[in-house]
Amino acid sequence: MSIHHNPTPPLPGDEPMGELVTFPRSIQRDAADAPPLPLPPAADAPLEGTVLPRPTGPDASDVAPLRVRLMGHAVRVRDSEHTATITRGVLGTTVTIGQGWHSWLVRAWDALTMGVHRRQIRAAEAIGDRVLLAEWVERKQAAADRRHAWLMNLPGMALGLAKLGAGGLAGSGLLLLGTSTLVWATGAGEFLTVPKAVGAVLRWGFDAVAFATTPALVAAPAVLAWAAWREGRRRGTAPGWLATAADADLDITIDETTIAHALGALRIPQITAYLKQGLPLQYLTTARKDGRGTHAVLRLPAGVTAEQIGKRRAALATGLYRAAKEVWPTTGGEAGILDLWVADKGALAEGAGPYPLLVEGVVDVFKGVPLGKTLRGDAITAPLMERNTLTGGMPGQGKSSSARVILAGASLDPTAEIRIGVPDSNFDFELFRPRCSRYVMGAEDEKIAAILDDLRELYTEVQERGALLIEQQEPAVTRKLADAGIGLHPLFYLLEEAHIAIQHKTYGKEISELLIGIVKLGRKRGIHLIVSTQAPTKDSMPRDVTRNCSNGVAFAVGDHVANDALLGQGAYSAGHRATELIPGVDKGTAVCKGLTGERSDIVQVYFISIAKGKDELTPIIERSMAAIAARGTQVPGKGRPAPQIEAARDLLADLDAVMGADPVPVADLPALLARHAPRWAPYKTLTGKALREELAGLGVRVPSTGNRWPVSPEAIREALARRADAEHDAG
Repeated sequence: MSIHHNPTPPLPGDEPMGELVTFPRSIQRDAADAPPLPLPPAADAPLEGTVLPRPTGPDASDVAPLRVRLMGHAVRVRDSEHTATITRGVLGTTVTIGQGWHSWLVRAWDALTMGVHRRQIRAAEAIGDRVLLAEWVERKQAAADRRHAWLMNLPGMALGLAKLGAGGLAGSGLLLLGTSTLVWATGAGEFLTVPKAVGAVLRWGFDAVAFATTPALVAAPAVLAWAAWREGRRRGTAPGWLATAADADLDITIDETTIAHALGALRIPQITAYLKQGLPLQYLTTARKDGRGTHAVLRLPAGVTAEQIGKRRAALATGLYRAAKEVWPTTGGEAGILDLWVADKGALAEGAGPYPLLVEGVVDVFKGVPLGKTLRGDAITAPLMERNTLTGGMPGQGKSSSARVILAGASLDPTAEIRIGVPDSNFDFELFRPRCSRYVMGAEDEKIAAILDDLRELYTEVQERGALLIEQQEPAVTRKLADAGIGLHPLFYLLEEAHIAIQHKTYGKEISELLIGIVKLGRKRGIHLIVSTQAPTKDSMPRDVTRNCSNGVAFAVGDHVANDALLGQGAYSAGHRATELIPGVDKGTAVCKGLTGERSDIVQVYFISIAKGKDELTPIIERSMAAIAARGTQVPGKGRPAPQIEAARDLLADLDAVMGADPVPVADLPALLARHAPRWAPYKTLTGKALREELAGLGVRVPSTGNRWPVSPEAIREALARRADAEHDAG
């Protein structure tokens, strides 16, 4: 498509264009269709002050009008921006002056009505401080008495001043009369000489006052405006619509006043009504510097909970001139107590910072491994020995990354054995493979079966280590025993995406039972189980696993059920809430339990990249392998023959073996089965109720006789016979 233009006179010259502007769509379309403008051959783009060469050739007549329109639009844009800046400045000054006058009026009204005393009395009533209330009531009464006494004395003072003025005038008149008489009597002059001289002096004085008053009256409005502007700057707040691009990095001091303003901006009715009465918020801990930010604890007005504030965290952050991730409102000791921590502006942008063992260093797992930093900037070391770890949260929030950080630290202890099971196909832990003695990754049934075999082997090792501790006469594994080379070295097993394995229709039930046995018994025997999951619910994670994991790492979760599964029963109601983390915004940040002496900590977890081209994990694994080689040993656990794993057992056959001729209460049978097959993990955790349910599935009915639920040996043998007949018929 071609564009036809009216011919225009030659251009006298090109205007320099030194700034980027946005043109209307019509001009953009014209520019797209017009011949391109030639640029100086040595430049990639015209610089400010560069004069573009005049186009020549047959298309010059088409290009020239377009260039005129472009330059005209650029000039209009610059003029518009200049006008907007001036307008914004004028409006800002006007608003500031108005706020100054408002401040003066408020202060004058306070002085007339004893507003300060009234506010302090209401505040004392609000916090229930009777001593303070009595003190301010007494002060108000004393101020009122002084004012009343002053008003009562005012007529007397006015009468005294009037008398003083009358006396002064009378004295001056007598003095003038006496002086005039003396001058006339001595012949020094006429009688009116002195009065005329006095009149001349008075006229000169009045003229001088009039001369000085005129410029003062002219300057008075400007002086008043300047004084009002200063008052407005000190006590006013500029409205948001006057903000400019230069205000983007504006910061404010976080103190009791700014916190109150930010809470008031949330427009929660109870807070708004409370602040309108002039009542100050009750601070249990006043705003004070705390690490990389400011910490304060305050009691909210009646009817407002800290949870309500937490749900409006992003809105609260705007009132504090902070990003949402820099403001952390949590519940204090009571529902109505707000524990607020506000980061210094930009302090959390770098997260936890680089992993401290990225380049050098080894680890003693008995002393813990680096995990991250608290919001205040304190380094957090995760304790590992005699503990288990449960980490979880919504997808993409950091649970796998946290497990990777823990295992990276553990791998830098040359005595530690690493085992990993991933019932899914992903690359998250593939780089650990050279350091692992057992590594299974995949979602196929055979891979889940291999994970089950590894857990059976691990449970068997739990039993063997118990026997070794008895031989060593020690209650738990120590650093000395770990270095002795007798099979009591630290062992870490990670079950990633554990909910997939636990909910597997064929192997899930046994995997759950093995996990329960390992977390209950393995910790004192040098075995640390790390369970990572997206969905820590009663169906996807056994309660006995969540209850026995003393380390909890909770990234953003969707509800209180998942929150309490990761952080312990009652954590949500006590104010320890990963539900308050915002997915995406708080990626890599977790609420953690069991890491320090605190009930919970908010931790920014270190990040170790495994991305191609940014691989930070492989150098750590290589350093770990070098440390193992320096000890003259191989990777712990590799090459060691696996312990004998108990084969799958027949429940009916085992019951037949442990039962005599008389019925046995179902509650007594799990102990008999455990003694009969001590290496079979499911019997270790079996309960009477679970056994009754399994027998029902096998066709054995257990009556509730006297609430003892006796199991008849005849019923067991009949079930065995029926199964044998069925197998025979099928064969």
